[in-house]
Amino acid sequence: MTQIDGSRALVIGATGVLGTLVAERLSSGGARLALTGRDAARLAERAGHGAGIAVDLTDENAPETIVRRATEQLGGIDVIVLAAGVVGFDSVAATAEQDLETLFTVNALAPMRIVSSAVPALRASAEAGREPVVLALTGVVAEFPTAGLASYSASKAALAAYLAAAGRELRRSGIRLLDARPGHTETGLAGRPLFGTAPKFPAGHDPAAVADRLVRAIAEGEAALPPDAFSGT
Repeated sequence: MTQIDGSRALVIGATGVLGTLVAERLSSGGARLALTGRDAARLAERAGHGAGIAVDLTDENAPETIVRRATEQLGGIDVIVLAAGVVGFDSVAATAEQDLETLFTVNALAPMRIVSSAVPALRASAEAGREPVVLALTGVVAEFPTAGLASYSASKAALAAYLAAAGRELRRSGIRLLDARPGHTETGLAGRPLFGTAPKFPAGHDPAAVADRLVRAIAEGEAALPPDAFSGT
């Protein structure tokens, strides 16, 4: 179990739909928040939920800067939510023409470096009996790679593999890594692809219901959220 009330939570991608909703729920539950996003103005709109850290994840030192500033602002870190992401739609024949560097940096490399940089703060949290947790949104494509989404699926699967291995290693330090894999969710992300054009998706999950499920998993000590954990959302 991870106590939300009084926890110190870092939400990456707090200006996105799911990041905003999760931040609102953590704040309502009594957490103190540090919120990150690229757009300082949009972060300012969420100032009531926590201190903003305007950083682009593609910047060279972004992961380390985010963790350092969040630790300074909050006095430590107990919860990290990795909710930032970009999507791209490409055929296999077109993959080489796309912006894979940005796709993999935002979806895999930056989250991996954030987890690594946060280990000292998370270990300190565990030593204080706070039961720290990192929740990452890899999504259903990490488990079921999808045609037309080859590079996007690969970026999310890379993060999922890292979380699985890192989770086994960090468990000995009392740090829980939680991989959440909801199916298509109506956040509007598919309409803002880094490249390509989205296919016609069936109706997706309700973002508010997904956010509720994510926060419940944080609080209740769950170890994994496979796609069927979001049934009915």
